Amino acid sequence: MSSETGFVTLEIKSPNLNICRSARLAIALGSFTALSGCLSSSDSQQADPVVVENPVAYVERPLLFDENTGALVEDNLADPTAFRPGARLLLKASATADAETRDIASRAFAGPEFLDDNGQLRYDVKDLHVSHDGARLLFAMRAPEIEDADDEDQPTWNIWEYDVSADTLRRIIGSDVTARAGQDVAPAYLPDGRIVFSSTRQRISKAVLLDEGKPQYSGLDEEGDSPAFVLHVMDDDGENIEQITFNQSHDLDPMVADDGTIVFSRWDNAGQTRNNGVNLYRVNPDGTGLSYLYGRHSHDSVPEANGIQYLQPRKSDSGNLLVQLRPFESDDYASVLAEVDVEQFVEANLRIDGTEGTGQQPLVPGVGLDGQLSLKGSYASVSPLLDGTNRYLVSWTPCRLREVATDRIVNCTDDRLESEAYLPAEPVYGLWLLDINSETQRPVVPPVEGVQFDEAVLMKERPLEGFIPESQFAGPEGALKDAGYGVLHIRSVYDIDGVDTTPAGIDVMADPLQTPPEDRPARFLRLEKPVAIPDENVRDFDNSAFGRSRAQLMREILGYVPIEPDGSVKVAVPANVAFAISVLDEQGQRIGARHQNWLTVRPGETLECAGCHNPNSPTPHGRPDAGPDPVWGGAATTGIPFPNTDPGLFADMGETMAEVFARINDIRRPTPDVIYADEWSGDAVDPKPDSFSYAYGELQTPQPISGVCASDWAPNCRIVINYEQHIHPLWSLNREVLDPNNLEVVDDYTCTSCHSNTDAAGMARIPDAQLDLSDGPSPDEPLHFKAYRELLFPDNEEELVGGAILDRLVDSGEVLEDEEGNPILDAEGNVQPIMVTVPVQASMSVNGARASNFFDVFAEGGAHHDFLTPSELRLIAEWLDVGGQYFNNPFDAPED
Repeated sequence: MSSETGFVTLEIKSPNLNICRSARLAIALGSFTALSGCLSSSDSQQADPVVVENPVAYVERPLLFDENTGALVEDNLADPTAFRPGARLLLKASATADAETRDIASRAFAGPEFLDDNGQLRYDVKDLHVSHDGARLLFAMRAPEIEDADDEDQPTWNIWEYDVSADTLRRIIGSDVTARAGQDVAPAYLPDGRIVFSSTRQRISKAVLLDEGKPQYSGLDEEGDSPAFVLHVMDDDGENIEQITFNQSHDLDPMVADDGTIVFSRWDNAGQTRNNGVNLYRVNPDGTGLSYLYGRHSHDSVPEANGIQYLQPRKSDSGNLLVQLRPFESDDYASVLAEVDVEQFVEANLRIDGTEGTGQQPLVPGVGLDGQLSLKGSYASVSPLLDGTNRYLVSWTPCRLREVATDRIVNCTDDRLESEAYLPAEPVYGLWLLDINSETQRPVVPPVEGVQFDEAVLMKERPLEGFIPESQFAGPEGALKDAGYGVLHIRSVYDIDGVDTTPAGIDVMADPLQTPPEDRPARFLRLEKPVAIPDENVRDFDNSAFGRSRAQLMREILGYVPIEPDGSVKVAVPANVAFAISVLDEQGQRIGARHQNWLTVRPGETLECAGCHNPNSPTPHGRPDAGPDPVWGGAATTGIPFPNTDPGLFADMGETMAEVFARINDIRRPTPDVIYADEWSGDAVDPKPDSFSYAYGELQTPQPISGVCASDWAPNCRIVINYEQHIHPLWSLNREVLDPNNLEVVDDYTCTSCHSNTDAAGMARIPDAQLDLSDGPSPDEPLHFKAYRELLFPDNEEELVGGAILDRLVDSGEVLEDEEGNPILDAEGNVQPIMVTVPVQASMSVNGARASNFFDVFAEGGAHHDFLTPSELRLIAEWLDVGGQYFNNPFDAPED
């Protein structure tokens, strides 16, 4: 702001973008001087039919300030239910600054019951989308807040449609009951007239919960903050609502690509690992073909910005995707507008063939983001005109500062940005027409102090995208569809990022004569499912229910399947649920890192995987057209078996062993027990490998499966392991060894016979190996058994002193000193040693069985060999592999 005039002068000095250097905005005075001289007369707005003849819809909302601090209230895109009251949906007759504007949505809340105590109508609206004919506008809108009502009784976000020619407004879902059944946002028209949108309805997921014996509820996102939004489709009258994605955190911002697939922003947050964030995915309108697209390792792709998310994918004239890059949380609402080449790139610096390159470019380089001010100002939203001119409707604010001494708002200069005499001022987002080719920007809606103009879209006709019909499945896949299954096919788990990791080659590993089963590292595949976490209105339980770590939340197991000798797997997988896989060794313990991305198959669908992935590798993975080719080519010819295998299992060229087995014997289905039976060895293999199993039926303690599922494993069956119910009873199970002649006890392998703090006479003692497995609550966490804490948490070494169990203290080698470093002497003139406890490391780890030294003593030659049965060790191993939770069912955990 000039001290002489009170005007803000736009001083954008970029060689890439000239925003009319001589223009001035009378922002502080609440008036506006139109920008002029930006374009030549041959490129004026008056001569541009796209700008003049097509209306513009946009959102106007007040900036909200914290009542206590006066700071601008930040938005958090991780919470799509967030409500910013006071918004209005406006329609401007054209994309010119002086065009007529009218309110088109407030009529939905015409009654006095919608007004607040000040007589104001304060609803919210967002997520604008234009129909293919340019005549209708879809958007999400939420009614005003109900004073003193609980959160669950407040209005929900609903999808609405405005017809420009008829000037009519309607909620897509007519029924009030149905409309209130979920939060609905981010709508988009499909080419067949249906609507895809993001919603907390989770319709199929709720039905799955019912099949599991749980109540129906919308599961929370993996941060536990709000119900997860996932993609649904519905008819344009709100009927036939169907869930098509099954993420455990949000799936947002669906956009229909030219080929008819749906590109959207997915919050990958499984395990809450370092690389988690919002990435681009795509899926068919029927939910098949879900695949990763772009961004997983690119969240640091914007300099000096942390945790960049890939949001709001849109088409562009170039054929690339237009995205908004910003952190989840922002108090200036700024984004970097960027074009992403998803056809050739899988990451910002990585092509789909694995070579390096540049896959994304900002529309305007060097803009402000995440509190970092720039002379070029900041952008909040973008919408392409898609008329071949490389122009965009944008929400933009100039860079502004507040002078500390005078409280005046001034424009940014390099010197002022470096000075402590100025602080960032609140933004003033107006709507602008950004022309990349001519490097200019013209006003469409002038900025107003305290107001944000946002989400502008041009009501313009556009071509229909390609239509993708619903998938049809026949043969074995069709039968599996009817049974509620899809199919997972992995060519070889020994293919790690396009590298054959076997010592002599997969063909040698596949030959049962050259490689017997005990020499194959990968023996079984486990299918694991996340547990939908309810909000506190459904089940209020203490956070201690997650146990040692909350990272994996709660997990169930869908079943097990053997891995074929070549490392291939073809297995029926319960459809319409998120799942992950673990590759297991002969003992049923996971080898390698956890799989931290959710997979899904629709009924009858086959998910094809070349192999596995090292999460620390930059090699493209999870996208069918990206990454290295499969290293395992399968059968070399048609009509003969793999070398030294059963001649009845004859192969077709290119088939994996799993495909051969499935074609001849049917597709394997998961089982609750870990079962190995030799099904491949030919006549040359002699003797044949022994069969074995780790079966729940062999347990003498409660099984983690229902009686019904024990006899008939079905798609809705689950293995649910809770510490108190299934692990803790192992420690007190009677393991006395009796003399067969006189039935006297000759030995006792009961765990608590040695691992307890009292002996048979009830006298205090130090448990063997400092490990107390006896009953009773932990003094550190009363909601946990002390045995659980002893196994999974670090502890102090104890000793028996005068009949009491105390922490053992040892001399640290240091002495008490005063502030000057001089020893502090006791009454007898002696230095006083500093005594410290002796740590005892936990024998179990929530990182899995192989990360736990607990199993060492039970191995061949170990001190406790054969003390626990193989089936008991398998139970403990799978529990640790899925996270070592205290409870894996929220409805088994005690209510808070």
